[in-house]
Amino acid sequence: MAYDSTATKERILTAAAAEFAAHGVAGARVDRIAASAQANKRAIYDYFGDKDGLFAAVLERLMADLAEAVPPGDDDLASYAGRLFDHHRAHPEALRLLLWEALEMGDRPVPGEDARRRHYEDKLRAADSGQGDERTRLFLALGLVGWSLAMPQVRRMILGPEEDLDRLRGDISRAVSALPLSGRT
Repeated sequence: MAYDSTATKERILTAAAAEFAAHGVAGARVDRIAASAQANKRAIYDYFGDKDGLFAAVLERLMADLAEAVPPGDDDLASYAGRLFDHHRAHPEALRLLLWEALEMGDRPVPGEDARRRHYEDKLRAADSGQGDERTRLFLALGLVGWSLAMPQVRRMILGPEEDLDRLRGDISRAVSALPLSGRT
């Protein structure tokens, strides 16, 4: 059977996403990724350079998958927030990877930042109501969705252990609808 580099790269990215989501960049181990991907460590270094390059590739794929699954559309920002909530609820590893990135990178530029900025610009264009700068509203909408799902312990302590996530999704959409338009230009 011939070696399939595309399949190997896919297995590595899938294994790396799980490893990074569980352990972050610093705690992730290339040998565990290789074993899980049924690949050798040399392939990881050949395809992705180093562990940071692999993490960047995982995040690039994550953002592409997210953009495809929850594209900016003609719907309003509140509907977008609801669709994003549904996606992150179904794919919690996405938020975990973004949280690890924030913890480990801080306020420094991140790999692929220009492409990711363009992704957010697409969202802003789709959400543009023509009444003001939507940047703050988008940022707050992302925060409402992300915080609600990324911090289950805080959600449980404040809202109670039986909080219905479907009801919370509706509350978030209504809160996003109520956000005032920024006067920034």
